Amino acid sequence: MALRRKGGRERTIDYWPGFVDALSTLLMAIMFLLVVFVLGQFILSQEVSGRDEVLERLNNQINELTELLALEKGGRQDLEDSFANLQAQLNSAESEKSRLQQLLDQGAGNSDEATARIGTLNTELSKQKEVSQQAMSQVELLNQQIAALRAQIAAVEEALAASEAKDKASQTKIADLGKRLNVALAARVQELNRYRSDFFGRLREILSDRENIRIVGDRFVFQSEVLFPSGGNELNDAGKAEMTKLAQALIDLSKEIPAEINWVLRVDGHTDNVPLSGTGKYADNWELSSARATSVVKFLIANGVPASRLVAAGFGEYQPIAEGDSDEARNQNRRIELKLTEK
Repeated sequence: MALRRKGGRERTIDYWPGFVDALSTLLMAIMFLLVVFVLGQFILSQEVSGRDEVLERLNNQINELTELLALEKGGRQDLEDSFANLQAQLNSAESEKSRLQQLLDQGAGNSDEATARIGTLNTELSKQKEVSQQAMSQVELLNQQIAALRAQIAAVEEALAASEAKDKASQTKIADLGKRLNVALAARVQELNRYRSDFFGRLREILSDRENIRIVGDRFVFQSEVLFPSGGNELNDAGKAEMTKLAQALIDLSKEIPAEINWVLRVDGHTDNVPLSGTGKYADNWELSSARATSVVKFLIANGVPASRLVAAGFGEYQPIAEGDSDEARNQNRRIELKLTEK
């Protein structure tokens, strides 16, 4: 908490920065979880889309096999009808043969004609038997084809059931992975937030006696006049003293943060909206803000902070925290911001 000295060394506690810090951290965690959820939904939609294509192909194969089976059944019925007709003709020929044989036995006239008729009927009967045998062979072949089609349909249905079971298992696995990822990410965010709170708490203790050092959300804000001379990027004596305290706090904190948490301290340089003449060392505010951020980072490195844990960025006058062209607004916008975050 930021502490300010008043007359009589009375101290008051300002809870608002801590509340803003907690609220911004919560919003960051929620946004990150939403991104993970959208990615999970995208992966799931890709997996389900592939399964749908396989299911559609299998259903098309089943429809084609069903149509073939219906055609085969129709052909079989036609052959069975032909066989029934041939059987009826055979029965009729047998009846005619019996009748003629009776006439022959009775000694009726025209025996030679009856014998010739019987021979003709026997020839026709033999032909009908051959046709009937061919029909039976075709019926047997159709039965075999129908059995093969049924076996294919059973195999396709089995493959379809296996694909549906695999799809269901994949969806269950994706949901489980998403839950575990959310739990792990939430734990990482909470752990980093804890160390960020410790870091800010230490900086509050170290820098609590400076009125021109403020806390804005999750950042420490140094007014440029505290660290640099007007228009320059070289740290002055007061700035070096403050950055030395900061370097020691970072070194102590880096010993406590686990190695798997990939944290960095981002140093952001900002200027006011007064343009530079362009004839000096820096052509514009972009160069000045970047040079000041880089100067802070190099000083921290020289005082033992690992370079891999530092990031320098210049924003010029394009990220103001106070609107307007008054001296007070410009004074607030000339600043160095420190933010502990992940890479």
